[in-house]
Formats: sequence, structure tokens, C-alpha cells
Amino acid sequence: MEDATTYVAEFIDGPLEGDFEQRALVGGSHEERVGMVAAVDGLESLFWYDAVDRRDVGGQLRVRFRFDPAGSDPVESDEEND
Repeated sequence: MEDATTYVAEFIDGPLEGDFEQRALVGGSHEERVGMVAAVDGLESLFWYDAVDRRDVGGQLRVRFRFDPAGSDPVESDEEND
């Protein structure tokens, strides 16, 4: 792999669905669980995501993360804005 200090986190569902983020490898490995803070309807919420798989894409590690709704803050969206 080209860059052995970072990986790309891909959020495959939940409030951050479709987002990508470059993250640092910790001790040479990706995290198995990440907490992400995001604003939903103007309020900051903590969302937990768990790693589901990893792959090499163009020489860089990419890890897909699935949303853990039970461990996260509740998500209440305004249906009119969706």
C-alpha cells in the first residue's frame, strides 16, 4: 500500500451514509469501532459505527463501517426536509 499511516473509512448506512473520511492507522491497524459527532437538525449527536470489512482500493486501505443505532444517540429527522 502506498500510505501505510492512513486508511479511508466509508460509512455505508445511518446518518453518515455515503460519507468518506481519511483516518490514521493506530498501531498499524484501523479501528474496529469509531464514534462520530455530527449535527442533525442543529443538534450535535454521537453516532457509533462498527467495521464490517476491509479491502485495498488503488493501493490504499478502505474500511467499511455499519451504523450501530442501539449504541448511538437517537436520530430524529424532520420528514419535511428529507
